[in-house]
Amino acid sequence: MDTDTVTAGRTVSPALLLLVVMLPALLGLGGCGSVPRRADHGPTGSPVADIAASQVGTPYRYGGSNPARGFDCSGLVSFSYRQAGLRVPRTADSQYLAARPVAPGRIRPGDLVFFALPRQKALHVGIYTGRGEFVHAPSSGKRVSYASLDDSYWHRHFIGAGRFP
Repeated sequence: MDTDTVTAGRTVSPALLLLVVMLPALLGLGGCGSVPRRADHGPTGSPVADIAASQVGTPYRYGGSNPARGFDCSGLVSFSYRQAGLRVPRTADSQYLAARPVAPGRIRPGDLVFFALPRQKALHVGIYTGRGEFVHAPSSGKRVSYASLDDSYWHRHFIGAGRFP
């Protein structure tokens, strides 16, 4: 038992954690997102971020919250946190309001990054993975993928970051 990892009050074996992270790559799904997964993406140190990263390539689906049917942005967040043993609100707006704010210079893997998009009331959300990047379910017709906070589009629409315990 001393080799197991305790995550959100649950004991998770290293083999299970590795399987969750590596299964998409083993099935050939690891690099088919709109932004390819680079070879230097590896474990982030955050179970939530690693679970989200394992979904790269899953199709976008409005209202979707599981790998079988697809994800929308907040569904990917909800799924990733739930798999890590934590419950978070389902919509981007409620996630934004419930998360503890994090200063931009203090964002770490597993934190949420929020965006206000023009001509839309809803916010967009992604899960920070480190090195200025996040995983998100972008929009209809696309797939879960990586994006950069430094990209001019995301930089312009960034409104903050948040953390759940």
